[in-house]
Amino acid sequence: MNENEYRQALATLETPRDCLRWAETVLRREQVVLGHGTDDFGDEALALLLHVLHLPWDTDPRMLDARLLPAEVEAFVGLVRRRVSERTPAAYLTGRAWFCGLEFRVDPRVLIPRSPLAELVEQGFEPFVAPERVHRVLDMGTGSGCIAIACAHAFPEAQVDASDISEEALEVCRDNIALHGLQEQVTAVRADGFEGLSGPWDLILSNPPYVDEQEMAALPAEYRHEPELALASGRDGLDFTRRLLREAPDHLSDGGVLIVEVGNTAEAVEAAWPQVPFFWFEFARGGHGVFMLDRDQLLEYRNEFT
Repeated sequence: MNENEYRQALATLETPRDCLRWAETVLRREQVVLGHGTDDFGDEALALLLHVLHLPWDTDPRMLDARLLPAEVEAFVGLVRRRVSERTPAAYLTGRAWFCGLEFRVDPRVLIPRSPLAELVEQGFEPFVAPERVHRVLDMGTGSGCIAIACAHAFPEAQVDASDISEEALEVCRDNIALHGLQEQVTAVRADGFEGLSGPWDLILSNPPYVDEQEMAALPAEYRHEPELALASGRDGLDFTRRLLREAPDHLSDGGVLIVEVGNTAEAVEAAWPQVPFFWFEFARGGHGVFMLDRDQLLEYRNEFT
């Protein structure tokens, strides 16, 4: 967006409807990459506008034709300009994101929540996990804490541990735990894998680093704003997953379950361990690459995870 277009927008945009039409055109024309909470240019523009106006997602549509203050237009156009020029995802520009219908604070210290695990959490993991058997949950590589906090809502009687190797990420996680008033139920713990943690857990969840070298090199600029530590996992994307599979059975209770998201690395997982009976979830709202194994299966095939 050049200076003339910027100044023209400041001079001509008057209503939210004007702003949304203009922003969607600009975002589409500039081919920004979506995928950090939105998959539609209009939704991306709306997220920025609602942030500027301090309005919720369910705002009365009649607001579309309200007259905006010049300062509001300037703030919105400025955010769109940054979204285009810096390729900064909208969630980092606004400092907030949603997961399982819950709001979270986010910044470049953590990944932006977008895991298909949300669909499983909202279902209480049924019928794959019996809710009455879940007393302790571990979210390994918690980042913002979104999965751990959503699990606390899904299992209100369970204790939830949210672990991460990054102390910076845990600072964000603790802020979100406090935001949701869950200090008595969710504990943020610094740990390298299982080192520094004390189980066992009935349910271990992980959205670990799983991007391979080739995919890391080709990531769009938007993803470069996220912490590489939370994305990259060696040549084939399986460095962390190998370790997790080897060590998890020692930290699961009898009948415990491990659920892991590996995204596009799912094919590499199956190629590495073709004999392991991974159960792959299907999601109604999209997403892929999430598998489940129980403790007995992990023990049976433990020697394979090298």
